Amino acid sequence: MNSNNTNDLLHKAIQGQDLSVAEGEYLFEHAATAELMYVGNSLRQAQKRDTNGIVTWQIDRNVNTTNVCVANCKFCNFFVPPSTKYADRAYITDLETYKQKIAETIRYGGDQLLLQGGHHPDLGLSFYANLFRDLKEMYPNIKLHALGPPEIAHIAQLEQCSYKEVLTELKSAGMDSLPGAGAEILSDRVRRLIAQGKCTTQQWLDVMRAAHQLRLTTSGTMMFGHIETITERMQHLVHLRTVQYEKPADAKGFLAFIPWPYQDEGTTLRRIKQVRNNVTGDEYVRMIAISRIMLPNIPNIQASWLTVGKQIAQISLHAGANDFGSIMIEENVVSAAGAPHRFTANSIQQAIREAGFVPQLRNQQYDFREIPAAIEEQVVNY
Repeated sequence: MNSNNTNDLLHKAIQGQDLSVAEGEYLFEHAATAELMYVGNSLRQAQKRDTNGIVTWQIDRNVNTTNVCVANCKFCNFFVPPSTKYADRAYITDLETYKQKIAETIRYGGDQLLLQGGHHPDLGLSFYANLFRDLKEMYPNIKLHALGPPEIAHIAQLEQCSYKEVLTELKSAGMDSLPGAGAEILSDRVRRLIAQGKCTTQQWLDVMRAAHQLRLTTSGTMMFGHIETITERMQHLVHLRTVQYEKPADAKGFLAFIPWPYQDEGTTLRRIKQVRNNVTGDEYVRMIAISRIMLPNIPNIQASWLTVGKQIAQISLHAGANDFGSIMIEENVVSAAGAPHRFTANSIQQAIREAGFVPQLRNQQYDFREIPAAIEEQVVNY
């Protein structure tokens, strides 16, 4: 391919047409950053033409159900194995702790818990269903954005039942939506090397298919910048796009896509394999733009300020991103690998305004919310 092919592909992209893996790879490797940003921004404007420069954000809290996990991911500093050797560090969050954390979340203006944890070998479907019912009984207005495809696959394996059966029970118990956690890179070559204990690519995608059949909204994610190739990144995006096309017509499916760079501090992947996070700000912005280009059927692209910081996230808003994510009242997993950034309700809005956009609080369904009259602020560090 040559410069004419680059122009042809950029033109094809700006028309909202699907690019193949090879075409996406070629654009990512040959188009100028300014060209990718222009097309990504144009596609965002076309898709969000009725929002008048609005960038959405959210208030929620990440609460970890347990840190005990058998997946043994090479990039995770959060988990402990199910062994008596680590008994002093292992936990399962109790109801009293949830009550304290939810009450605080409400004071901060939050409306949702992002509930995730490890693959605990002893926690099956009844544990999570009972937990969701208890939380909903105590706080019926709190939304549960809970678990992820690897955890659903783990529970299904423990119970010897289908993904649909697990999700049906969890939805009945109070699950409101399913995060795109544990996608990393949707390539079995990569997954075998960095997350062998997690579900396969096919299993991850099949859980999402089952969720969409049940009209559970989901998100897609990508953790990149470790051992994957550019081709594998593009294959990952095409996998998500394909599953989104397969959803029932009345299902929302993937509401958002969130890419972030691998955080390497203290990880086994860095310590043993010498795999460092070398993703530059320019590369991240290019990934945001190519995500918008490759995913014309996923409406929202989120900038990961938690991992790239305020300024790169702001630039991403001019490259195709339309969402700034959550202030994350609490986040333990990515932070444990070195992500240092923090926002409050006031500072995240200021950052969006500085980038030239209008901040708008949202919920997980991307419906706009009024900012609560009284919000306690946190300490900010970014």
